[in-house]
Amino acid sequence: MTIQRLPSLHQEYAFFYHFSNKNEGLPFKYHSSFVPQPAASVNTKLHFPIESSFLKIFDRKMALKAVHVSDVPSLSDNAEFSLCSPRFTNKCVNNHEGDRDCTFKFPKFVVMGHRGSGMNMLQSSDKRMKSIKENSILSFNAAAKLPLDFIEFDVQVTKDDCPVIFHDSFILTEDQGSIVEKRVTDLTLAEFLTYGPQKEPGNVSKPLFRKTKDGRIFEWKVEEDDPLCTLQDVFQKVDGSVGFNIELKFDDQTIYKLEEFTHILQVILKVVLEHAKDRPVMFSSFQPDAAQLMRKLQNKYPVFFLTNGGSEIYTDTRRNSLDEAIKVCMEGGLQGIVSEVKAIFRNAEAVTKIKESKLSLISYGLLNNVPEVVYVQHLMGVEGVIVDLVREITEAVPDFSDPAKVGEELRLLGKEGKMKVEALCQTPGELSVDNLICSVIQ
Repeated sequence: MTIQRLPSLHQEYAFFYHFSNKNEGLPFKYHSSFVPQPAASVNTKLHFPIESSFLKIFDRKMALKAVHVSDVPSLSDNAEFSLCSPRFTNKCVNNHEGDRDCTFKFPKFVVMGHRGSGMNMLQSSDKRMKSIKENSILSFNAAAKLPLDFIEFDVQVTKDDCPVIFHDSFILTEDQGSIVEKRVTDLTLAEFLTYGPQKEPGNVSKPLFRKTKDGRIFEWKVEEDDPLCTLQDVFQKVDGSVGFNIELKFDDQTIYKLEEFTHILQVILKVVLEHAKDRPVMFSSFQPDAAQLMRKLQNKYPVFFLTNGGSEIYTDTRRNSLDEAIKVCMEGGLQGIVSEVKAIFRNAEAVTKIKESKLSLISYGLLNNVPEVVYVQHLMGVEGVIVDLVREITEAVPDFSDPAKVGEELRLLGKEGKMKVEALCQTPGELSVDNLICSVIQ
């Protein structure tokens, strides 16, 4: 038996331990309450054995704070798909004709670009988070040049029934010195397209602003800007080899009637069916009724239920845990779950339940910008990740098949080794692995 430590998790409260039975080559099932002493993890040689693994997170006093990656299947079981095979065709994804409850599995470990090349965090001092306008043609095509499999983006439907690409429920501009916000779905397409850069010279442009979760407002300035776009634009102008993970966006504060859901989804589906051609497509949504209804409306494209797994509590209890997410999928014939990564680490036994339910599992969240975290998920059986730092993660993933390279070459958030995201921490500062792990267990 060996005890080994994840690189970068060098503080006394954050360790990754690996137990392997090299003689039998079988997963080692950990059932003890044993808490190693700090000395047990010192001066250990970095190594990522591939037989089995589990994650343990400790607080500063070495008291067990979260222990939940037990009975993880071996890497050979989890990684039956290639880590570095080329993009797969639509036949690998869009193959559900005639079988509402068919099992779905990605043919390889997938990397998806969040809102294209990554979301914009205007409050961040990290330039990468303000490089290219999120959810834009420019961002999508920049991501498509990298060896990723899908781009993820958000779709809403305007007042005059046009599916557009935009994440926030409200769009902000400045008028006579005051910030004015309007609900995206209350705008016509023509009104929506007046915000931000214009396609046609001479068109009047409204400056675009954004509100953070804590209420701060920033002008939406990025290094490479691009006009707002429609779903049809994206199908017609983005590299056809990259798949689309289309998030069906609905306002958490709005109560929708069945007829409203049906109309919105049919408008979106019409564009997809007319323009998808051979492109791999999947749908996802935080709205359980919308996800289940999309599955009823069509059986060509897989539908995934999005959940933050309890990081935020909603009145709709179906949104509050991975166990509830499994129920939503099983009741609606959905193909899988997209979970916030911290929920997976808090409740890693749910990964086994998800696999036993023959559901696929991918994850999203800031932690996915840490290559080591992506690697741990791969070992656990997570089938893919949605990431912001697309270049850094796509460069790291092929090395997962060579354990010796993991510790030597994978560093937190790429070459710089750090990333500043004030929004994640209560006090501004550098975002380290230690801070990230602390945020998991808080």
